[in-house]
Amino acid sequence: MREIDELTEVDDPAWPELEAAIAAAAVPVEVLPADRGEGHRCLRQLQVTARSVLGALVLDTGGLLLDDGWVRVFGGGSPVGGGLPSLGRVNGFPAAFESAWHPADGLVVGHDVVGGVFALNGHDPAAAGRPGAPGQITYFAPDTLEWEALEIGHSAWVSWLLSGGSETFYDGVRWPGWRAEAAALTPSQGIAVFPFLWSEQAQADLAATTRRAVPMHEVLGVAADLAGQAGLADPGFLGEVRGDAR
Repeated sequence: MREIDELTEVDDPAWPELEAAIAAAAVPVEVLPADRGEGHRCLRQLQVTARSVLGALVLDTGGLLLDDGWVRVFGGGSPVGGGLPSLGRVNGFPAAFESAWHPADGLVVGHDVVGGVFALNGHDPAAAGRPGAPGQITYFAPDTLEWEALEIGHSAWVSWLLSGGSETFYDGVRWPGWRAEAAALTPSQGIAVFPFLWSEQAQADLAATTRRAVPMHEVLGVAADLAGQAGLADPGFLGEVRGDAR
């Protein structure tokens, strides 16, 4: 096990470059204040250094809110009330470092407000029912209730988000006025859409759907339940967002 000093005290940390990319982002980005203690706990369990974008997010941010909060990228958790939970809380990290522990289905690294889940594949994605290669990002799509391979790693995914890649990615899922509705949410809330996004009615006329703010864990739970009811594969672990933000 590498100790926290070995993980944080590096010659070429990723944060300065990431901070500059955030400042130049093509979409609105809010950097939540970091909880240093929780960030250290997450970094120790991950055993990644501050040279990586993942390490920088965990160590130097409480998470990112992109596109007025439509996409949430998890970091070290925010100590401010109503902030995002930490990457460790979302993924159920053990309270103290355990060398044998790893996220069985892959590491959940982001959510969107309609129940989409971004996860980093582990060493055997097929065993977890996920497409793509180890170390690549996959996305659980609420309009298909299935996982999709994005075929990029974590740092490239963050760069893609900052460059405005979500603008075309969410074609057919965003309705007129989506930005204002997303901005009105707290980070613990998501948007319940009815008829559901995968339905013919919603896909034919998104603007006609009924939408309301609900706790984010309800949005994720409904997506998982609906996949089962539709006879699709169990999506597996989608992240834990109940409880306090840390």
